[in-house]
Amino acid sequence: MAKKLKPAKIVDVRGTICPGSLWEMLIAYKDAKIGDIIAVYSSDPDIKNDAPEWIEKSKNELVGVYDRDGYYEVLMRKSN
Repeated sequence: MAKKLKPAKIVDVRGTICPGSLWEMLIAYKDAKIGDIIAVYSSDPDIKNDAPEWIEKSKNELVGVYDRDGYYEVLMRKSN
């Protein structure tokens, strides 16, 4: 049975447009510990591309990008 991920931090930026959504994710990243899962909830469709791009460039782990009911959820694991 798959283990359900429990985010250490949820960043709810629904109603905010980029770069605000990404900026709030970066603030949460700085405060997180190695191994922490950060969830970002955003209604801005740009987050689907912007967040994974930054996560890859920063050598962290993209857990997933999910289309939820009226918003997107991005999950990342802090690796460094």
